[in-house]
Amino acid sequence: PIIESEGEWYIAYCPEIPGANGQGKTKDEARESLAQAIALIFEDRREEGLLGVPPDAI
Repeated sequence: PIIESEGEWYIAYCPEIPGANGQGKTKDEARESLAQAIALIFEDRREEGLLGVPPDAI
Protein backbone atom coordinates (compact mmCIF):
# COMPACT_ATOMS: atom_id res chain seq x y z
CA PRO A 1 0.00 0.00 0.00
CA ILE A 2 0.89 3.64 -0.28
CA ILE A 3 0.58 5.59 2.97
CA GLU A 4 0.74 9.37 3.07
CA SER A 5 0.58 11.82 5.94
CA GLU A 6 -2.09 14.55 5.82
CA GLY A 7 -1.94 16.70 8.90
CA GLU A 8 -2.72 14.52 11.91
CA TRP A 9 -4.02 11.65 9.73
CA TYR A 10 -2.47 8.95 7.60
CA ILE A 11 -4.16 8.01 4.35
CA ALA A 12 -3.53 4.57 2.84
CA TYR A 13 -4.51 3.44 -0.63
CA CYS A 14 -3.87 0.68 -3.10
CA PRO A 15 -3.58 1.88 -6.71
CA GLU A 16 -4.23 -1.65 -8.02
CA ILE A 17 -7.70 -1.72 -6.45
CA PRO A 18 -9.79 1.32 -7.44
CA GLY A 19 -11.71 2.73 -4.49
CA ALA A 20 -9.59 0.99 -1.87
CA ASN A 21 -8.47 3.49 0.74
CA GLY A 22 -8.23 3.81 4.49
CA GLN A 23 -7.29 6.33 7.12
CA GLY A 24 -6.10 6.45 10.68
CA LYS A 25 -4.23 8.44 13.29
CA THR A 26 -1.27 6.07 12.92
CA LYS A 27 0.23 4.21 9.96
CA ASP A 28 -0.95 0.92 11.45
CA GLU A 29 -4.52 2.21 11.80
CA ALA A 30 -4.49 3.43 8.20
CA ARG A 31 -3.12 0.09 6.99
CA GLU A 32 -5.79 -1.85 8.93
CA SER A 33 -8.51 0.45 7.62
CA LEU A 34 -7.26 -0.17 4.07
CA ALA A 35 -7.25 -3.95 4.65
CA GLN A 36 -10.88 -3.78 5.80
CA ALA A 37 -11.83 -1.71 2.76
CA ILE A 38 -10.16 -4.21 0.42
CA ALA A 39 -11.98 -7.11 2.09
CA LEU A 40 -15.34 -5.33 1.63
CA ILE A 41 -14.58 -4.53 -2.02
CA PHE A 42 -13.64 -8.17 -2.74
CA GLU A 43 -16.75 -9.44 -0.95
CA ASP A 44 -18.96 -7.10 -2.99
CA ARG A 45 -17.27 -8.06 -6.26
CA ARG A 46 -17.52 -11.76 -5.42
CA GLU A 47 -21.26 -11.49 -4.74
CA GLU A 48 -21.78 -9.42 -7.89
CA GLY A 49 -19.73 -11.86 -9.97
CA LEU A 50 -21.74 -14.84 -8.78
CA LEU A 51 -25.16 -13.38 -9.58
CA GLY A 52 -25.45 -15.11 -12.97
CA VAL A 53 -23.76 -18.38 -12.02
CA PRO A 54 -26.08 -21.40 -11.94
CA PRO A 55 -26.38 -22.98 -8.47
CA ASP A 56 -25.01 -26.32 -9.71
CA ALA A 57 -21.82 -24.80 -11.16
CA ILE A 58 -18.55 -26.08 -9.79
